[in-house]
Amino acid sequence: MPRNSTATAGDEVVLRIEAQEEVWPLKEPFRISRGSRTEARVVAVTVNDGKHVGRGEGVPIKRYNQSIASVLTQIESVNSVHDWDRFKLQPRKLSGLTPGAARNALDCALWDLEAKNSGKRVWELANMPIVDQVETSFTISLDKPEKMAAAAKAAATRPILKLKLGGESLDLSRVEAVREAAPSTRLLIDANESWSPEHYRKIVPALKELDVELIEQPFPADADEVLETLDHPIPLCADESCHTAADLPRLKNRYEVVNVKLDKTGGLTEALRLCERARESGFKLFIGCMVGTSLGMAPARLLASAADYVDLDGPLLLACDREHGLAYTNGRIGLPSSQLWG
Repeated sequence: MPRNSTATAGDEVVLRIEAQEEVWPLKEPFRISRGSRTEARVVAVTVNDGKHVGRGEGVPIKRYNQSIASVLTQIESVNSVHDWDRFKLQPRKLSGLTPGAARNALDCALWDLEAKNSGKRVWELANMPIVDQVETSFTISLDKPEKMAAAAKAAATRPILKLKLGGESLDLSRVEAVREAAPSTRLLIDANESWSPEHYRKIVPALKELDVELIEQPFPADADEVLETLDHPIPLCADESCHTAADLPRLKNRYEVVNVKLDKTGGLTEALRLCERARESGFKLFIGCMVGTSLGMAPARLLASAADYVDLDGPLLLACDREHGLAYTNGRIGLPSSQLWG
């Protein structure tokens, strides 16, 4: 059932905001070190100004103490929006909403609405560099080595694979099996905070020999200071440790790359700021996603035009995607159509 609220901007615009849960079944179970799922549960938001409708999508994440109910409640709380931008539609702040899925869905819906009202695409409004195609990695879920190898072999024509690891003794066997199954594919790995320093010291030299290009979030976000004392033969990427630009100062000397996800930043507005500040601070950019539909990927796809690494494979993991979804061809993603977003 849609949840409704109304937002006002002075006497000029009254916005009708609707939000509802949507459930999208996955092709296969998706497993990481923290658990598994068989469906993507998202919150879809529409913002209607009486002329046009903007859309956005957020994915509540249990790791960040979010649920469908909490995100819907946050969106319902938006009954007044202040500090409106040049077209009186895109807010600089959303009634004090903290970064997360609720703010992401609203922020992206407002960007979409602004684009529709202006007759321009979002990348034009934001003065973003854009390219027609970007290369994305494809995720191999955490599993037994032989099953991960079979999944990698089935996806061996994809240019980049990202492997989920779990911090156990099987991790190296998993990567070895995948490398044998896909000898020419670029490999990234994601530990999802599951490693210990001992595991890191033991496994990283072998991963270097296997031509792993990047290690994402090896340690818990509240215990990653140890990275300042460890060697980094493979570049390290901050995911759970990096949400907004405010996190960047403490990440220096711990990571070389930051993973920008709109469900962490709270939307495209802060993601743009994070990307700019990260570049200024010397970090490379990884544009990532939660498991969601093309509506959730579309704003991040714009950021991917200027990124070093891209992992926007969410729709590829679904049994079906939205109408007018992003086009994925040979491991590359096209630009979103205006019928989808932006």
